[in-house]
Amino acid sequence: MNPLFSNKLARSALAMIIALPLAACQAPVSTPKAPLPPQVNATASNITERELSTGLYELTYSAKAHALFAATAQSFKDVNGGVIYRLDPTTLAILGQTHTDLKNFGMARDDQGDTLYVTQTLDSSVSAIDAVSGKVKARLTFKDKNPDGKAVHPREIIWHDGTLYVGGVGDPGIIWIVDAKTLQLKGQINHAGKWVTGLLWSQATQRLYAANGSGEIMVINPRSHKIEARWTPDDGKKHMFLNLAEDAQSGRLFATDNSAAKNTLVFDQHSGKVIKQLDVGDSLAIKFNPQRNEIYITQRESGKLLQLDASSYALKHSWDLKPNPNSLLLSEDGQTLYVTVKQPFNKDHSSKGLDKLLRIKLN
Repeated sequence: MNPLFSNKLARSALAMIIALPLAACQAPVSTPKAPLPPQVNATASNITERELSTGLYELTYSAKAHALFAATAQSFKDVNGGVIYRLDPTTLAILGQTHTDLKNFGMARDDQGDTLYVTQTLDSSVSAIDAVSGKVKARLTFKDKNPDGKAVHPREIIWHDGTLYVGGVGDPGIIWIVDAKTLQLKGQINHAGKWVTGLLWSQATQRLYAANGSGEIMVINPRSHKIEARWTPDDGKKHMFLNLAEDAQSGRLFATDNSAAKNTLVFDQHSGKVIKQLDVGDSLAIKFNPQRNEIYITQRESGKLLQLDASSYALKHSWDLKPNPNSLLLSEDGQTLYVTVKQPFNKDHSSKGLDKLLRIKLN
């Protein structure tokens, strides 16, 4: 988340690692009288584009709600709270909004699409939101502190089989284990390296994988909650992994690195060894598409989105999405890719413009 926050956070570790209440504390879902039309990109018939909001971060889709959801923190200057946007997945028209009292970053959903889970990083919280009504159902605030007394902040969040796994950005990092139904803390995994960044549930190995800023991929047993292994590239380079993707059939795990290494590594899930280094340059969000056997990588610094052949790793296509392409969401049928594109920040932490959301119909 995952991995990207604002310049306001650049003075902390959070800015270096992000790809990411009570119902009475927020306004109910508001539905416009007429959907707001997206700004369509006239240069590419397969791309729909709209300016959406400042502080745009992660996306998810709910088939039950027939909607795409976008977590936003809104402006970091003179604006309290954030907004969860409900969007038409085809036209990107705004169908509704939930105004939250805290700023939203990471996002996940349950398997039925009934509930959205958002990390409210600056306030060390996670909230559960009804996907249909937009009402906030519950909130959990984490109390853990770094050795210097500063809060450990939740970043990435994933749902698996009724449990939420939430990565904590701290030194050392934490992975919180939360009951998704009650939002009660069930346990936590400590000593998870410096800054827990990406999280992934592996269908191939039935393990939880976690990336961290110490350059490790942690392999976690979901029953004992023990870290069984810590994979490292062993190449003598300094790594800070961000986001993860998996090809379950071939047993490959992809990890992006946007630090000094600026590449994407491919791990063999059986041995934990690096089998390929993709020297594509700065790498942030990543998705593997099993239907098309493709890999997608956002390059925040270079302003590009890459489409790679997942067998040969050859570049198939590159989109120029300046200034800063960020997070990715792939449709379940593998034929549509959603991309968030962020704008730079001014010195006073205000945004230079609205962040964009793009829908790409893959050819």
